Amino acid sequence: MTDFILTNAQLVLEDEVVTGTLHIRDGRITDVSSGPTTAAGATDCDGDLVIPGLIELHTDNLERHIQPRPGVDWPHAAAILAHDGELASTGITTVFDAMRVGSVISTGKNRYRKYARDLSRELLEIRAKGLLRIGHFLHLRAEVCSETLIAELEEFTPEDRVGILSIMDHTPGQRQFRDLAKFEHYVRSKHGMTEAQFAEHVKNLTATRARVGDAHEEAAVSHARRLGAVLASHDDTTADQVAVSRDQGVRVAEFPTTSDAAEACHAAGIAVMMGAPNLIRGGSHSGNVAAQALAKADLLDILSSDYVPSSLMSAAFGLADLWGDLPRAIRTVTARPAEVAGLKDRGRIASGLLADLVRVRWLPGAPVVRSVWRHGRRVG
Repeated sequence: MTDFILTNAQLVLEDEVVTGTLHIRDGRITDVSSGPTTAAGATDCDGDLVIPGLIELHTDNLERHIQPRPGVDWPHAAAILAHDGELASTGITTVFDAMRVGSVISTGKNRYRKYARDLSRELLEIRAKGLLRIGHFLHLRAEVCSETLIAELEEFTPEDRVGILSIMDHTPGQRQFRDLAKFEHYVRSKHGMTEAQFAEHVKNLTATRARVGDAHEEAAVSHARRLGAVLASHDDTTADQVAVSRDQGVRVAEFPTTSDAAEACHAAGIAVMMGAPNLIRGGSHSGNVAAQALAKADLLDILSSDYVPSSLMSAAFGLADLWGDLPRAIRTVTARPAEVAGLKDRGRIASGLLADLVRVRWLPGAPVVRSVWRHGRRVG
């Protein structure tokens, strides 16, 4: 059903919450009014909140579905559909699926294999058949510390409609992995490496970065322009790194690791995105700056579910408690990511915009998703 009315709802608009009624027709919001209606067939929301559908700019969730355990490869179509359904159930109606481009193939263990082109092709085919519940766009994570980045980027064309290209640099000893002890714990526990294997792994990655990293970074910026993708930085740590991001044309900084970097991003007009799991857990699993600290300093613009899809809704309501401002908190997962990604048809409740909506009941510590609509169609 694409023509319907929601009434007796607490509508979370851009700057206020009002008790009101929404009219939806042909997948778009046609009218937003205050107060209830007695129109026949209207759905009584019983005072629940109605917010815009959540917009996720960076999630590793699809990668988790295609490889649920190290060394286990799951059929892509099944993984895509399961991922899509999971996100719909959490209130996410638009997602930019993060896929790494750039592989490391010379270590003998092939720990960073190529997969993005085949996976994205299957995703786009399933999307074209109308089989997905929510809206999917591509987010290419360009790993400069790799051996095949340029060749993998060249396989994508403007017809793929890549939405975001983020520049990653996971060379040990800097950015996200400044703390080598934490990096060692993460890598060895995930891949079952011995101490000697880890040391060799670090040596290989460091040498790879020194050999091709600068050329890869330059190529990533060039390909983002060619593909028409929004450029993002990743794990900026210093003001100097942010200055480079600014000169490259970066619009959003994913997970800056220090307060200094976040402050520099704001000074440069770059939106700051932090992980919802970081906010909920009270800190970064890598030992970097806490999202809550940036929120308190008014340096947090956008939330991402990162590796836990349900965290996006929970963290947004956590921000509402922290800030005492529900509309502002909801903007971090709706209007702000839409703005950064150039999506002008969603992210707000307003006449003429897409009817991507979520009905939520706010319980302490656990917002309950009761209904989800994408383009006016019930998907969750």
